[in-house]
Amino acid sequence: MDKQVTIEGVIEDIIFQNKDNGYTVCSILYEGDEVVCVGIIPDLHAGEELRLIGEWTTHHIYGEQFKVEFYERHIPTTVQGIEKYLSSGVIKGIGPKLANRIVKHFGTDTFRIIEEEPMVLAQVRGISKRKAGEISEIFHDQYELRRAMLFLQDYGITPVYAARIYKKYQENTMEIVKKNPYRLADDIWGIGFRKADEIAGNMGISKDSHHRIKSGILYVLNQFSNNGHTYMPKDMLTKQALQLLNVSQDQIENGMIDLHIGKDILIKKNKDEDIVFLAVYYYAEQWIARRLLDMAQQEDKEEDPNLDKEIDMFENNNSIKLASEQREAVKEVINNGVVVVTGGPGTGKTTTINAIIHMLEKRDLEVMLAAPTGRAAKRMSEATGREAQTIHRLLEIEFMREDSQRQSFAKNEDDPLDTDVLIVDEMSMVDVVLMNALLKAMVPGQHIILVGDADQLPSVGPGNVLKDIINSKKIKTVRLTQVFRQAQESDIIMNAHRINQGQYPLYNQKDKDFFMMQRAVQTEVVDTLLELVTTRLPKFQKCDPLTDIQILAPMRKGILGVDELNKALQEGLNPPHSSKQEKEFRQTIFRKGDKVMQIKNNYNTPWKVYNDAGIKYDEGVGVFNGDCGIIEEINNSAEEVIVVFDDQKTVEYDYSQLDELELAYAITIHKSQGSEYPITILPIHSGPPMLLNRNLLYTAVTRARDLVVVVGLRETVYKMVDNNKEIERYSSLTSHIKEML
Repeated sequence: MDKQVTIEGVIEDIIFQNKDNGYTVCSILYEGDEVVCVGIIPDLHAGEELRLIGEWTTHHIYGEQFKVEFYERHIPTTVQGIEKYLSSGVIKGIGPKLANRIVKHFGTDTFRIIEEEPMVLAQVRGISKRKAGEISEIFHDQYELRRAMLFLQDYGITPVYAARIYKKYQENTMEIVKKNPYRLADDIWGIGFRKADEIAGNMGISKDSHHRIKSGILYVLNQFSNNGHTYMPKDMLTKQALQLLNVSQDQIENGMIDLHIGKDILIKKNKDEDIVFLAVYYYAEQWIARRLLDMAQQEDKEEDPNLDKEIDMFENNNSIKLASEQREAVKEVINNGVVVVTGGPGTGKTTTINAIIHMLEKRDLEVMLAAPTGRAAKRMSEATGREAQTIHRLLEIEFMREDSQRQSFAKNEDDPLDTDVLIVDEMSMVDVVLMNALLKAMVPGQHIILVGDADQLPSVGPGNVLKDIINSKKIKTVRLTQVFRQAQESDIIMNAHRINQGQYPLYNQKDKDFFMMQRAVQTEVVDTLLELVTTRLPKFQKCDPLTDIQILAPMRKGILGVDELNKALQEGLNPPHSSKQEKEFRQTIFRKGDKVMQIKNNYNTPWKVYNDAGIKYDEGVGVFNGDCGIIEEINNSAEEVIVVFDDQKTVEYDYSQLDELELAYAITIHKSQGSEYPITILPIHSGPPMLLNRNLLYTAVTRARDLVVVVGLRETVYKMVDNNKEIERYSSLTSHIKEML
């Protein structure tokens, strides 16, 4: 690829333009030749004069192109250029004939007339005074866009982000960014505090700026919440903010006070220390506590005398025998507004749910089923024979035009769910934001049953909802502990319980489903993983390495972290080929056929589902953290990557969205929550003790249905079992529930 160069020319033709992200393919006249240019150049029109900075590239289909990194644009100055510009459709209502009449009348003075004396346009046949005003208004809007884009580029903002910023702020762009560039960190997806701080520095804004200090405090809090916490000890927040901002402690204190007064944060006393919440999480936990207690109040004091007989009949009809804990769960659901049913693998959660549904429907009660992810909802449907939806779909997620990172639902206090009972499975995955939205769509009088394994890792998002509810001891909870005989035949299930109880797993039992392959050196672990997924397991287990096998790693970094493993596995499972399109994005090569994962919730992304004949039969919005799929197509001319997810949703990503995807041949154990895979392979060798704990190992083992293979050091597995210290998660739902009582 050649070094960066500058070219200038007049736009001849717009070949392709994505209105949403500004990606454009156009041809310009440069030194007597027509040159194809590609890049983010929003709202471009034929006839405009461009100064482009970028690189010459060669496309394998379309040949030589100029890839635009930065640009300057100017409205045409010649009569021919002005006429071509107006003829391009840039201004609604002006076609080639009218453009010709306008330019004949005003010549090179045309644009000044449109901007400064628009009513004079009415002198031209076919233009009324009303139309003259409309023409001037459209021209003014385009002028504002040009000014804003040039202004943003002057401060090192790339066209990709400049287009996003202008889409958000429109004609107020320059005013807002000049006044407080730190707003960009809050409002614009992809611009964090550090980038906003760099922009502010380029603009000469002082390090002592009040806007900077407040934005830095919020950045530290947000980063902390990304690790699952709903609040942060104030001393810890102060220390980290001081390191980030390099200002005085008094300035940090004043910034916190201002944010508290503005209700962006809440500072509360917790025992002997002050703690700081982002307001959204404080109010979410408070609402969850209040609504759960309101719903729990509807306890039915009179026991149904026929309930035991009905349970006996259910057992006879289904040729099963419920454990005493399962019978207790059924009774508690009938008699209480809120019930938690928790237990490990093989303890009969699914059978209990089926018994509960049967008893509720016998009482003519409407029952809805939901789970946090598409995979979990699908498993719930298969296990119950009834429709189960994702929580997002159940609540009817809405398209958010202004901010794709905030979720909004049609179902809420004004339009609650139309059901008598809601059963939610895989509750350990539900964070406070989603639980808050769910309970806002329910009212006292309805029943909710929360099912999950409290010993799993907590949710990826902030909060510790299931565990906090159980720990409050104020919500009726039934814990299933008996492992059924059929489940006892599985080493996966029995080893999961052994691990959870602090006992070492048993390996390599004949005809069993849990194996250990000892490897002393990390590179040997990688070689073994590649051998397992490319040849051994597909040959002996008759499985698809992409859909049936999942590698779950404890860490992101290092030789055995997911980042390096994915590079090695991509090379082994999906090597480069002339038939496979590729796109390199931030040191990651995405290739047709790759297994990928969505790593952020995006509530705006549209999806479609097609049948085998290619006919669309469903569509909606929303792709969520942890969703996995396969890259079906990479279109370099349209700058799109098309992914088909496990639930058959097809999503088109433009290249500016690729920071939402990562390779998923190997994923972290945290990201596997709520999923089940036929085969899991666990590379366990060495790492920091805070990461290698019992809780993490238990979660990894319980993700497998048919086979677990551990590759690495047996000693490290034993250390994980012995290490029962979980990473502390700061959340306050338990205390909210207790305080409200």
